[in-house]
Amino acid sequence: MKKYLFVILAMVTCAVHAQVSVEASIDNIEMLVGQQAHVTLKAVAKENSKVEFPSFQPSQYVTPGIEVLNCQPQEDKKTDNGFVEKSMVYTLTSFDDTLYYIPPMTVKVDGKPYQTKSLALKVLTIEVDTTHVEQFFPPKGVQENPFLWSEWSLIFWLSVLLLIVSVITYYLYVRLRDNKPIITHIRIVKKLLPHQKALKEIEQIKADKMVTSENPKEYYTKLTDTLRKYIEERYGFNAMEMTSSEIIGKLMATQDQKSLDELRHLFTTADLVKFAKYSTLINENDMNLVSAIDFINQTKLENVPTEETIKPQLSEEDQHSVKTRRLLKMFISALLVISVALLVYVVWSIIELIK
Repeated sequence: MKKYLFVILAMVTCAVHAQVSVEASIDNIEMLVGQQAHVTLKAVAKENSKVEFPSFQPSQYVTPGIEVLNCQPQEDKKTDNGFVEKSMVYTLTSFDDTLYYIPPMTVKVDGKPYQTKSLALKVLTIEVDTTHVEQFFPPKGVQENPFLWSEWSLIFWLSVLLLIVSVITYYLYVRLRDNKPIITHIRIVKKLLPHQKALKEIEQIKADKMVTSENPKEYYTKLTDTLRKYIEERYGFNAMEMTSSEIIGKLMATQDQKSLDELRHLFTTADLVKFAKYSTLINENDMNLVSAIDFINQTKLENVPTEETIKPQLSEEDQHSVKTRRLLKMFISALLVISVALLVYVVWSIIELIK
């Protein structure tokens, strides 16, 4: 019984090991000196089997003349019946021209060694025409890089900053150009003096023949209003809202009694005409008109500026627009100065590095 059991176990073990396979392949059997070839080792075994490929260090020789540059494991591939294909790629190179024999490599599966087949690699050299040695040049010496990033990094970032500042400056310029300026015109106008205005209105009263009009109330109203406006502008108090006696009282401190008596008589007559329906004679109207002219001539001021500067008043929105334009101009000017300074520095730095 034990004999049969041993035979069965041996057969099962052989069957399992028979299903494990390893193989080696090379992507190119010929290459030039210094080029690279790739050898791929594949092992097919159970999914939970432990597979160990040959391990080489960089620059280690797999055989004299052929060195290993790199070992790169590949992704596992599942096959039928729960088996997995595992692989390893070896990058080889050689610097001697000859035909190399690559001996079999050993792959261990669950501790049991399996050998691959041997491979061949032929290394070729480039044919050299030794009869024309003048075509050959000696090896070039070690050259430094044309520039170092540490030398150019500041110039690069300053150039980026210059570009950003230029774009912002152009954008603000467009905003300033589209925002139309508010132009204010300061006007200088001729200004009539108070006595000139009053005399002009009296001339108009005479031209309208109001002295001889059948409506004395209109005449005296026009005449006294002219005098009130003159007194208000000449002496600076609100004569239009004051009574005749109040006006005379205000003028007592500045005028002589004779001129004030004539003015008082004029205002009294006007009040009687307007409020008491008093009738006047033509010569009385003429006398009061002359009294008004005399009062104006006696109290007028000659040495007074006759020109007035008129400055337009801006709205709140216009004032805000003016401030905005002023700030934009200042900011654009500052950005232009910065841009020019950056440009000069970048150009100067480039010239210094090129030298």
